[in-house]
Order: sequence, then C-alpha cells, then structure tokens
Amino acid sequence: MAVSGIEGAITCAHDPLEMTSSDVVMAHFRRLVTVDPERAARNGLKLYIALGIHPRAIPRDPERVIEKLPDLLKNPSVVAVGEVGLDSGSEIEKDVFKSQLKVAEELGYPVIVHTPRRGKADITPQIMDVIDGTIDESMVVVEHVNMEVLPELVETECMLGLTVQPEKLTPEEAVEILREYGTERFVLNSDMSSAPSDPLSVPRTVQRMKMEGFSRSDIRRVSDGNIGDLLKISPI
Repeated sequence: MAVSGIEGAITCAHDPLEMTSSDVVMAHFRRLVTVDPERAARNGLKLYIALGIHPRAIPRDPERVIEKLPDLLKNPSVVAVGEVGLDSGSEIEKDVFKSQLKVAEELGYPVIVHTPRRGKADITPQIMDVIDGTIDESMVVVEHVNMEVLPELVETECMLGLTVQPEKLTPEEAVEILREYGTERFVLNSDMSSAPSDPLSVPRTVQRMKMEGFSRSDIRRVSDGNIGDLLKISPI
C-alpha cells in the first residue's frame, strides 16, 4: 500500500474471532491500538483507529465494553467509533448499535457504520431508523453502499463509503457511481479483512478515475479529502 502512494489508513474494529465475551473484544481493541499501528509504521503507513462493537462481534456482555468506550476513545490514535451497525437487524444488534451511537454523539466522535453484504436493501433503512434522532447524520459514514441502496442514502447527510473489494464493488462500478452522483460525499475504501480483499483496490480505482478524466480535486476528495475532513486527520 505504501509503495502505491498511500500514506495512511483507517482500520476498524471488526469480527476476526468469535467474540464470546467482553474480554475477547477488549483484547481485539488492545491489539488495534498497540500492535497494529507499529506494524503499519514499519511499512510506511500512519494508522488511525476506529473502535466499536461490530454487529457480528457482539459478546454476551456488551454493556461491559460500551461502558469502557469513552475511555478507550481517548487514545490519540482513535478517531472514530466503528465499525458498528446492523447485520441481521436483531433487537440486540439495534440496542448495541444505538448505545454506541449515543456515546459517539455525547463525545463528538464520527461513526463508521456497517451495512450487510446480504439483505442490504432491507437492513439499511433499519440502520437509518436507529441513526435518526440519535446522532447527526453529518457525523456518520455509511459503509459498503451500492446501487441497491444509493437512491435513498443520497437523500441523507451521511458520508457514503464505496467498498472496492471482491464480491462488493469493482473499480469500474465505483467510478460509475461517482460519475452519476458526484464526489462531494463519497469515500473509497478497500475493507481489508479476512474476506477476499485487495490492498490496492483504492489505488486501482484512483487510476481508473484518472483514465476517465476525473479532476485532481475530485480524486482527492474521494481518496482522502472527504474522510480526512470528517475525522480531522491528514494524511490518509
């Protein structure tokens, strides 16, 4: 990634293990804020962190994590709450999601929100229902959006994440969306994880944008400008 010109990245808490208890979640968080920034720095990347309970990683005692979240967010590497959201739309997911949104709202942190791979059209409106009245939409990044949900989401004030990853969006599909909807509220990401991923998906998409005549300012907005402004960080 650094060789391709990327100077920084944001990594989110997710579901690398079966999160059976708050102890496992907290161990995951500790790795994110201690081990991973050092690994990234050794390879020429500045790493920023988002912490939160992913909907596929809810432990049996989520309240123990949520009560510690305000202190965890004080770490200087932590810039957002995330990745939080809904996956199946269960009541426990909604309760945990809303609790974390309240923490973010109270402390003034942006939120990175997961939308599911399957059932996206059904679950995304439920996600917006939880967001509504809990946190200002302008503080929210809704991730993994696609043409299935874009018509409704562009009517909100949320930033919209285009995940360029196998089985999600190709660079060509992401560019098609940007050509239709503009670059003002979008951010490109690779969603690097244990799922099939491409660490060069953002540079590939940037190259495609250059080839199709997008301006330098448009490219900068979606590659790092928009998200950098929201999270108050630079460079990415």
